Amino acid sequence: MFDFGFDDFDDSIREARLNELVNRYEETGPSGYFDSEALEEIAGYYFDAGRFEAALDVIDRLIDQHPYSSDAWMRRGIVLNNMGRHEDALDAYDRALEQNPLDTESIVNRGITLDSLGEPEAALECFEKALSVNPLHGEALFNQGVTLERLDRLEAAADVFERCAEVQPNHPEVWYELGYCFDRLDKNEKSVACYDRHLDIDPYSQDAWYNRGIVLNRLGRYDDAVESYDMALAIQDDFASAYYNRGNALANMGALDDAIESYEQVLSIEGDDAATFFNIALAYEELGDYQTGRTYYECAIEEDAAYPEAWYGLGCCYDAEGRFRRALECFDRAIELRPRAAKFWKAKGDVSYNLGSLRAALDAYERSTQIDDTSRQTWLDYAEALFEARRMEDALAAYRNALSLEPNCAGTYFRQAKALLALGRSDESIRSLKKAFRLDPEKKKEFQYAYPDLYRNARVRRLLGLDHA
Repeated sequence: MFDFGFDDFDDSIREARLNELVNRYEETGPSGYFDSEALEEIAGYYFDAGRFEAALDVIDRLIDQHPYSSDAWMRRGIVLNNMGRHEDALDAYDRALEQNPLDTESIVNRGITLDSLGEPEAALECFEKALSVNPLHGEALFNQGVTLERLDRLEAAADVFERCAEVQPNHPEVWYELGYCFDRLDKNEKSVACYDRHLDIDPYSQDAWYNRGIVLNRLGRYDDAVESYDMALAIQDDFASAYYNRGNALANMGALDDAIESYEQVLSIEGDDAATFFNIALAYEELGDYQTGRTYYECAIEEDAAYPEAWYGLGCCYDAEGRFRRALECFDRAIELRPRAAKFWKAKGDVSYNLGSLRAALDAYERSTQIDDTSRQTWLDYAEALFEARRMEDALAAYRNALSLEPNCAGTYFRQAKALLALGRSDESIRSLKKAFRLDPEKKKEFQYAYPDLYRNARVRRLLGLDHA
């Protein structure tokens, strides 16, 4: 079907007539006569152009003609609010409500101004008053939701936005704010659905595509998250945060080279940034390129010398390269910056052990378990160090803590047997080994090398069923 664009033609006629009206107003000045309808159009023209002083002059002229016009006083309030003259705006709304106490538009706009003044509870009273007059007032519902959201009353805000969506299902911002509330409430599937509704109405909303990507990433839907960030970037190609979070999603997928490219885009847009350098370093570390990883961790530290995670990452790279003393220096710096980080102490314990500093390793592992007693690997490493220090009872307790966190770990039962044997509890040691073999029959192959003395004992081999293996 051909489209001759009559609507556009009508719009152009209206625009030409409005321009002519404004020109005539500016030419005649105060002496010219304009009726109330013309003055409203002229004021709207100035308001839309951001010329608020000019709009206010026109509204005041309208009020001179019609001092008891509720609508004119309300318009004055809106203009004053946009000028930042909030107290004057409230006075104007009050004048409007003197003429028409049930004017819901004035009540709602008064609430918006009160919210701008940092009086959210008074604003909520206004929105409730408007809704008592008209329970289906979309703007009252929307602004009530925004105020509740700003107060962090997210459940209540979401309820209000859902009511608003029933009244104004094609209002894109309602779906956006509802999606944001569900995002904050960790209702991720609902959040994505709301952002989808928003994008059905406003497909060129880069912020909605971006927020949608964040939620999808949290859901583990990394491919979909990357696609969502790509849409945001197609709309705004210098959207640095979208590149950054796109990199995170790609890293979560294991697409580390692509993640690095995305992070590099952030640097090209925003310049040097510690967090971005850190993420690039982490990707190189995971790729096993420790030298490049160190370079980027050092860049992060150069930007922010008090970045504990960057010091920790730098230490991990040195550790992986076998440069334990340099690693220890980095872990000590990380601990100095964040002394309550259990993984920093664990890393210090590992590298101290590798340096042969058993006492320092034991102290570090102990600190780590005091901060966080839920890491099986820390308890296991602590147990091994305690065993080497000949603190058998303590080692056994540490092995048991590890088993309480992962009861079906064959390796822990296998190692625990050493401590039991050293304590002379041979029957319990045999039971521990049997449990390890049941959980992982491959452990039988390790037994000969880990326990050579026991392996040479025919009775032990018989009890463990090794001669029949």
